[in-house]
Amino acid sequence: MTSPRTRWIGLFIISLAVSLIIVDSTIVNVAVPSIVDELGITSTEVQWVQESYTLVFAALLLVFGTLGDRFGRRRMLVIGTVIFMLASVGAALADSGSTLILARVVQGVGGAMILPSTLSTLNATFHGRERGIAFAMWGSTIGGMAAVGPLLGGWLTTAYSWRWAFGINVPLGIIILVGLMLFVVATKDEHPQAIDWVGAVLSVITSAALVFGLIEGRSYGWWLATDGLTLGDWVWPFDLSPVPIAFAISIVAGIAFVQWGLRRERAGKSTMLAFSLLRIGSFRNGNVAALIVSMGEFGIILSLPLWLQNVLGYDALQTGTILLALAGGSFLASGIGGALSGRVTAVATVRAGIAAEIIGLVLIGAVIAVDTPWWSIALGLLVYGVGVGLATAQLTGVVLQDVPVTSSGQASGTQSTARQIGSALGIAVLGTVLFTSLGSALDSRLDAAGLPADAREGIVSAVVDSAGSAIPGLEAQSPDVAAEARQAFSDATRWAAFTAAGFLSIGLLATLRLTAPVPGAAAGRRDETAGEAAAPDATEGGPAT
Repeated sequence: MTSPRTRWIGLFIISLAVSLIIVDSTIVNVAVPSIVDELGITSTEVQWVQESYTLVFAALLLVFGTLGDRFGRRRMLVIGTVIFMLASVGAALADSGSTLILARVVQGVGGAMILPSTLSTLNATFHGRERGIAFAMWGSTIGGMAAVGPLLGGWLTTAYSWRWAFGINVPLGIIILVGLMLFVVATKDEHPQAIDWVGAVLSVITSAALVFGLIEGRSYGWWLATDGLTLGDWVWPFDLSPVPIAFAISIVAGIAFVQWGLRRERAGKSTMLAFSLLRIGSFRNGNVAALIVSMGEFGIILSLPLWLQNVLGYDALQTGTILLALAGGSFLASGIGGALSGRVTAVATVRAGIAAEIIGLVLIGAVIAVDTPWWSIALGLLVYGVGVGLATAQLTGVVLQDVPVTSSGQASGTQSTARQIGSALGIAVLGTVLFTSLGSALDSRLDAAGLPADAREGIVSAVVDSAGSAIPGLEAQSPDVAAEARQAFSDATRWAAFTAAGFLSIGLLATLRLTAPVPGAAAGRRDETAGEAAAPDATEGGPAT
């Protein structure tokens, strides 16, 4: 056992490790325009710079959670941090969109090693009331750092270079590695379950094919091929677009994943997803709600930084400062949640939070224009942040309220995966809405202005492919065309905000199937937890006690 002081210092180190991966998932948003200018990446590559990290991260969470239980959680944390640092160096030194995307993929691998290992380490280190405090700090770190990321990225990009948005991970990673070895106890399961490798592969194929189709549909065509897919010297030879084939692969792999998992479950073997827990109504419906809500919660963060910089003309630091209003709302929500505790049910708090998110996004969409003052966007983000804080903090408890403590680890991994997949799909769908509507709106405006088809096509391609970064450059060539481009980008951003609000509305409807905890159930789980504390995981050695 570790000493109380060592445990709490270890909690700080673990929270810092969580901050590393959560910040990196949002810090790049405000750096995108600078990346586009320097590397000349396309709008599709912009999506993949963000999406590749989230996709790989989501797909591997369950796999590395299981490996950490088997081979040691601290060991997995150390390996994941090292991989994350090395990938960050690769991202900072990237000389093209493809190398940056590859580095982001490797970062996703490292992040997937870190996150589940932090949660399971806390579960094995803290017990009783201390465990609740540790989990609360762990969850607060995720919420706060998701909003701080854009500000940090804006400062680094403006004062130094976008490359430091990735380079900052190296000194932070060194601090984490030293802290892990000195203050975090090494634990692992005494009787770990076998790893479902087939299920892991099928889950990766399912999510990867689905997100590929959503992102690349506007590039290669939703049904018939409009642009050739090339891999080196190989060129896509069919009239049918690769996109519907990707969707078909996703469906087939998804069905195979479910059937394989159910078959293993009937045989008493481990599965990648907790299929048996899906029979619990609160767990099943809560995960559906979490996935849908995640699609709306973080997808809008893709479009707002691009619009604030390319249309309103703010720099990266100013953009990050405006987005900090989201963090302010989240911190405000912690006080509101404390005041509501014991007075209203967690389900009611979740619904109130989602409703606030919807209101915030509608406010943002309503005021978006080429001359929108910054404070009106910040006001909408503040309301939106309050909603994120209320909904995110309480939804986890609602999902796990009826899950036996002995299954809490697998249940937590399932919920984390649902949230990450929802976030990945949200970025893909809202990115498609943003750039498709941008191209359509700009083409219509330029057509109404009398520009010939060839000229329209060139301007539209330049604006869309650069994710809006070409707009400032159009000002010197043709102020009228630049004005039309700014208006079209504003219209597209508005549609993205309303689409995100639509996802959240569906998520709000999904929460109607959630119910408040059964009286006495919480006490029963506390008794189980107390009993569990008497049988901690095996330790591999660690810091002095």
